[in-house]
Amino acid sequence: MSDADDQAFDIELKLLVDAIFLRYHYDFRGYAQASLKRRLTVARDRFGCRSLSQLQDKVLHDPATFPALLDYLTVQVSEMFRDPAYFLALREKIVPLLRTYPSLKFWVAGCSTGEEVYSLAILLREEGLLSRSLIYATDINSHALAKAEAGVFEIDRIPGFTENHRRSGARSSLSDYYTAAYGRAVFDKSLRKHIVFSDHSLATDSVFAEVQLVSCRNVLIYFNRELQDRAVGLFHEALCRKGFLGIGSKESLRFSRHAGSFVDRVREDRIYQKADQP
Repeated sequence: MSDADDQAFDIELKLLVDAIFLRYHYDFRGYAQASLKRRLTVARDRFGCRSLSQLQDKVLHDPATFPALLDYLTVQVSEMFRDPAYFLALREKIVPLLRTYPSLKFWVAGCSTGEEVYSLAILLREEGLLSRSLIYATDINSHALAKAEAGVFEIDRIPGFTENHRRSGARSSLSDYYTAAYGRAVFDKSLRKHIVFSDHSLATDSVFAEVQLVSCRNVLIYFNRELQDRAVGLFHEALCRKGFLGIGSKESLRFSRHAGSFVDRVREDRIYQKADQP
């Protein structure tokens, strides 16, 4: 791509995300430019468009286009008990502190198709805390949320999930929580009784509850610095006194303007605690 073509692409990209915000109120203007370029290049080709301008025309005039495009713009790569060390740290170092609360609320932000939500619910069940817990699972992609709420995953993914679960310090077998049939694993409905699925945008929406733990992993890396700061500010506002924040293994609060509002709790696994304000 020539410099002129690259410049035209950048202009079209800005116009497209502006159009999406004005027409559908989904705000991708604070997403990392490099990530948006990759995703929209793939989407442009898949939709059979010659340019982002042509894709923009479809987005504005064909009601079926934007919901399909949303799957390209949002992150839907996850697995159960991803980064098992994170869940082991929750189990060994955070759960003992959570036991002191009579009731518990959790927020899994950017929950995608639900793998992390069910992981947290299973961990809480194993630790005897799920019965007094409520988990808010949020995402901007309604299609992904519907999949998450269904709690159905392809059976060929289960061996990987099972190994992650084992390495997370599991106190039971993952097979205790699902039924396999027709090439799919359907997770226990009793887990979903403690989960509220809802659409929520970290770019535009406000805090909706006070929680003891926010888990937002491998989401911030797709935001620019300004949007990262907004999201971390929301998490800080949502957390109760000395509440906990978990982020992805490749993410950090070091350069956030909210860094001073948190202290390291489990540094190697990116678990922070809300600092007491002077």
